[in-house]
Amino acid sequence: MSLATIYSRAPIGISAAQIRIEIHLAQGLPALTLVGLPEKAVKESKDRVRAAIINSGFTFPQKHITINLAPADLPKEGSRYDLAIALGILAASGQIPQQALDGKEWHGELALSGAICPIKGILPCALAAKQNKQIIVTARENAAEASLVTEDFWAARTLTEIATVILGQEKPKRVEIPPMHPPRYPDFSEVIGNYEAKRALVVAAAGGHHLLMSGPPGTGKSMLAQRFAGILPPLSEKEAVETAALQSVSLQGFQVEKWRQRPFRAPHHSASSAALAGGGNVPRPGEISLSHNGVLFLDELPEFDRRVLEMLREPLETGIINISRANIKTSYPARFQLIAAMNPCPCGYYGDTQQVCRDSPDQINRYRNRISGPLLDRIDIHLTVSRLSPRELREQNNSQKFSTEEMRTTVLAAYKLQIARQGKLNSALSPSELEKIINADQQTFALLDRAAEKMRLSMRSYHRIMKVARTIADLANSEQVTSHHAAEALQYRGWNNK
Repeated sequence: MSLATIYSRAPIGISAAQIRIEIHLAQGLPALTLVGLPEKAVKESKDRVRAAIINSGFTFPQKHITINLAPADLPKEGSRYDLAIALGILAASGQIPQQALDGKEWHGELALSGAICPIKGILPCALAAKQNKQIIVTARENAAEASLVTEDFWAARTLTEIATVILGQEKPKRVEIPPMHPPRYPDFSEVIGNYEAKRALVVAAAGGHHLLMSGPPGTGKSMLAQRFAGILPPLSEKEAVETAALQSVSLQGFQVEKWRQRPFRAPHHSASSAALAGGGNVPRPGEISLSHNGVLFLDELPEFDRRVLEMLREPLETGIINISRANIKTSYPARFQLIAAMNPCPCGYYGDTQQVCRDSPDQINRYRNRISGPLLDRIDIHLTVSRLSPRELREQNNSQKFSTEEMRTTVLAAYKLQIARQGKLNSALSPSELEKIINADQQTFALLDRAAEKMRLSMRSYHRIMKVARTIADLANSEQVTSHHAAEALQYRGWNNK
């Protein structure tokens, strides 16, 4: 038979489109033509495949070989089609039976020796193959990642190993999957004092609220942020798969030992818009999407390019980021918690009790105005982190230390209450949903109304304060939002409303 068909997949966002690879052998001068919008790495597969077939003990057919990657209008990238192309050529030339390829999807890069090398993005492909009731075949190094979402997989080391199984000479070798360990995070007990900041972080974690910390250098803002992911509720199965799929299709790939661990992404303030939002000819996720279901920490917030920061506005509202290119449009989920930190002024000591600020009011205003009002409006909690003197550090070091486990227990109780009541976190409530569950008395609404007028709050800020107040009430296991809960929520609106 001079025609063979074999299947693989191309990751698009966190989904994976099925690719039909057709191989036709015809009489004529020996040549290999590859069609179907292949980019350079795919075109180079013909040289890898030829060497791998020969070095695996098979014959490379001396005919005119045409390989079609369908659908032809979908761009193909990477070396993931090497294995499928090699097996398709062997089937078309009659060296292995075509029926042995049916019901399977093949993924892997081929070394010149015939060894099967791992590829990125195997997890969404395995998930799609499971939904399509297909067996996925890939490299041994990809086995642990594929096993997270399907049991119908087969992992091999070489092209020869696959051929011997297809020809019935051996059975597939079993792959030992290492055990998964629970995720580990830095502990809050290592942060001395900062009880007000820890309380604010508990409120943010319990309700899914965004938070901005402002304070002099060295007050512990970065230490607090780095430990925040540890007090968030554990990932559900769906969230874990989404998070792993995003990391799998990224340039760094997915590390199996981080399964069910909430992402913590901390890009440098020199990051470009493409690095933050994602991009490329075939769009890859950026830091915004890679922090999905986790934490995006932006340290030195005013030092980021303003155009870069403005890209946060849409995903903060919708939880989705859209990347459009001339030949493809991709949407990535981006529901993250923003934790940001900044100094109160260029020198860093405005409002500090121990060091005098040397900046003028104009310099301070210009520094703060690097962050737009609409972006600040989307951040629920604005927190000032004060400096502790050496004596206060020694005293608080000997006092009670709130650990990550204690804080997580408090957060989890409020989280379960919200899920049971409305099926989502308070931060995700629409205005109409918030109105139904706020359950506040007239005194509380009067306090909020007076504050809104005095602080010149937008309706977005007003609703966000109400959501934070609802979370504070949930932490206190109170059905009603009282004026005390509203007062605490109002104090978190920070310096930009002063």
